[in-house]
Amino acid sequence: MTRLRPWKYLAALLLCGAGVAHAALPIEQWIHPSGARVHLVSSPAIPMLDLSVDFDAGSRRDPAAQAGLARATASMLDKGLAAADGQPALDENALAEAWLDLGAQFGASASSDRMGFALRSLTEPALLARATALAARQLAHPAFPEAVWARERERSLAALREAETRPGTHAGRAYSRAVYQGHPYGQETTADSLRAIGVADMARFYRQHVMACGARVSLVGAIDRAAADRIVGQLMAGIASHGCRALPNVPEVAPLAAPREERIVFAAAQAQVLLGQPGIRRDDPDFLTLLVGNHILGASGFTSRLMDEVREKRGLTYGVYSSLAPGRHAGAFTISLQTRPDQAEAALALSREVLTRFVAEGPTAAELQAAKDALIKGFALRLDSNRKLLDNVANLAWNDLPLDYLDTWTTKVAAVTVDDIRRAFQRVLAPDRMVSVIVGGKAP
Repeated sequence: MTRLRPWKYLAALLLCGAGVAHAALPIEQWIHPSGARVHLVSSPAIPMLDLSVDFDAGSRRDPAAQAGLARATASMLDKGLAAADGQPALDENALAEAWLDLGAQFGASASSDRMGFALRSLTEPALLARATALAARQLAHPAFPEAVWARERERSLAALREAETRPGTHAGRAYSRAVYQGHPYGQETTADSLRAIGVADMARFYRQHVMACGARVSLVGAIDRAAADRIVGQLMAGIASHGCRALPNVPEVAPLAAPREERIVFAAAQAQVLLGQPGIRRDDPDFLTLLVGNHILGASGFTSRLMDEVREKRGLTYGVYSSLAPGRHAGAFTISLQTRPDQAEAALALSREVLTRFVAEGPTAAELQAAKDALIKGFALRLDSNRKLLDNVANLAWNDLPLDYLDTWTTKVAAVTVDDIRRAFQRVLAPDRMVSVIVGGKAP
């Protein structure tokens, strides 16, 4: 009989279990002695564990002169381990091979608000023990090798140079600068800020912000609470030396006092058009109401009101969308599209008109019912695998949402009314005080 290597066995299990739904499973929550907040969904259907650990170490914590520090730090966390506790150092290749031999995965990433780590492993006891030990070591003893950062920085600088050739880069930069008005959400990673980042800065940032007392740990898989608590303890023990301290407050995003227009000449076949303003924090009580309303306005693809008015009726674009980006602070509400440069002003004016009418009147009853049907029927697809369920549980944990949030989501969506949407949109959005950006076309 042929023996599968762990990673092949894991792939086979994932294929077999891709359709398993977990929506009815209860979520357990507790505070570990380290201070980490833990959320667990015991899911015995597949012998696998998905785990995430999130820290308040996102790019909103970057010093202005070192914008990009959080993301650079996260990108270096799989580039080697320092020698410690009687174990030899591992370079990036040896570390990658160690994970491959386990058939497990472990990685880090950073967003505006958080730095996160994700572990995936089979729950066969010997394999899970080794995977947990390696993950704990990677959390505790990242190496930050100077030569590797020099290489990675050059790659990032090359990517920045290439991005300068795309109109979307210039549009996004001008838009973020105008919407966020100096808030860290709008900080831009530049060649100068990357060159200002050294490995000592990464190590210091990591120790200052990755602390057990601020961790949010989410687990989904074939383990019970006792096993989960042991795993969390092992992971948190490695960073206990980082201590526990309160991080400085980050200011809120200021509302826009007046409209602002940005017109940037750029030789490109398509103009980039953006319209928007600071939106809401994730803890806004109208989050679900705004989500439903935005689905109708511009998030539902070809069935949205913006798509119908701007594309289908006038032919001004192939696609137009609206989005909400709530976080620990007010993330942007944005309408975005591409069009021919000679149509850009007309497309922008029509998009603003559609938005203004939607804010004033709200959706029709038929639009609202169609949105509810689509969102509620599609909800099961958000939870049809361990990884998707983990993402939802981690979101619940990070945003301090109630444990029954997933259970009541469809009921709350079904209860949203036309008046609710109109009230919420009028409270949050001011179409006459928005940032508009057009990148494209020739100089007048």
